[in-house]
Order: sequence, then C-alpha cells, then structure tokens
Amino acid sequence: MTERLPGADLRNMVAALRAERTEMLDFTTSLSDGEWTAPSAAAGWRIADVVAHIGATARGFCTPGGLRTALAPSLEQFNEDPVARRRDWSRARVMAEYQLAGRRATTLLEVVRRTPITRVRVPLAELGRYPLGLMIGGALVFDHHTHLRHDIAPALGRPVPPTDADRMRAVLTWMIAVLSNQVAQAPVPGLDARVALTLTGPGGGTWWIDEAGVLTPSDGPVAAHVTAPALTFPDWGTQRSSWRDSDVTITGDAALAARLLDAVNVI
Repeated sequence: MTERLPGADLRNMVAALRAERTEMLDFTTSLSDGEWTAPSAAAGWRIADVVAHIGATARGFCTPGGLRTALAPSLEQFNEDPVARRRDWSRARVMAEYQLAGRRATTLLEVVRRTPITRVRVPLAELGRYPLGLMIGGALVFDHHTHLRHDIAPALGRPVPPTDADRMRAVLTWMIAVLSNQVAQAPVPGLDARVALTLTGPGGGTWWIDEAGVLTPSDGPVAAHVTAPALTFPDWGTQRSSWRDSDVTITGDAALAARLLDAVNVI
C-alpha cells in the first residue's frame, strides 16, 4: 500500500475479524455432511476446501512457515498446496484447525496493533508490501467475507449472511490497499488521468485512482467517476462477476473508466 492512503483502523479490524469468524462458525456448523463436501463456487474447491484454505491462511500468520507465503511468486498458486494437503482431513480436523488458528491470529492482531511493529511493511507474494497489522486483519477479514458470501452460501443455495458497515469498511480497506499496489506495480495501459471510485452504502467511501495507485480525494479534477454499491465490490472487484453485469455507473470518460475496471482483480 502506498503512503497516499490513510492508515487502517486496526481496532475495527479486530472487531470485524471476530464477527466474521463467528459468522463462519455459525454457518459451517449448520451444514450437513453432504453440504460440507459439496462443490463451492471457487473453481476446483469443495466447501470443505474453502474452510481449510481460510484455516491454513490464519495458521500461516502465526507460524514460521508463513514466510513462504511472503516469498511466493503467485499467491493463488501458493494457496493450492495447503488445500491439497488437507483434502483428506476429516471435517472435525479441518474445523479444529480453523478455530484454533483463527483464534490465535485474532490474538496476534490485537497484540500487534498496540505496538510499533504494526507499521512494519512486509511482503505478500506478488501483492506488494503492507503494514503488518493491516495485512493480518485485512487479508483474513476479506477472506472470510468474500468466501462465505460469494463462494460458499450461493453454491449451496443458502441465504447470504448479513454484514454491517464496520465489517465492510475492513473489507474495503484491504481491497483498496491491494488495488493500489496492483495499479502501481502494473500500470493500467492508457490510465493517463484520475478516475474517482465511489462505493455507496455500508462501509463505503470515495477514492481516486491514477497510474501510481490509489489516493484519498483532494482538490482537482477527475476524468471519470465510477459509482457502485459497496456490497457488490467484493464480487466484481475480484472478477467473480463482470463489472458490466453489476450495478456500476460511469460518468465522464467512459472509455478511460472501462480500461481501469477491466484491470481490477483483487485477490
């Protein structure tokens, strides 16, 4: 994340992570054995695999092995190995790791946010460097929120669990930080003027995006303005769906905005 964005509200991140863990536990404990092993909307992963992935990610923040994630050339590819190793685990074993690792990661975040180490910038595969506190809280809240509401519940035909402004604010803080790094590291061709992104509703806000990443709005012009509900951003912002099929409105230079939106893929 560049310094052009304000620091994350880590106290809110801790609360959001606790709330998302409770939501995941409530949801998964209600599943039948058939639902537990059913395909999720994440390609090649069952519901059990998605939960195993989140548990393994939380464990990685609390063990020396987590360093391998930081040095991996591709985060998505790196995520496959822990899931494969857990594919034959029993449901009880997957859930036991998920609960223990999630609890430890939440405690770690609570401790880290109170110390200067929270501002130390650490790498996360190809996603760039992030302050440690933001990386722990943001990545885990985002994983919980997005997998549960877009990969698990819809695949089972179940109602999507509700969220709130505080949890959405944590999710969007992480997504915008990742987007900022991605744009800075791989500039969008033709992004030669600023585009404003406004996400409305719970946890929303407005950000400016240019060839150097994301920054908070200030004085000055923007060439295009993109507006969408905050609740939909984790779906089309991760390319689970197309922004063209979502409730996205563009004013100003539509071609410029489209070039940017086509490139948005927060992982």
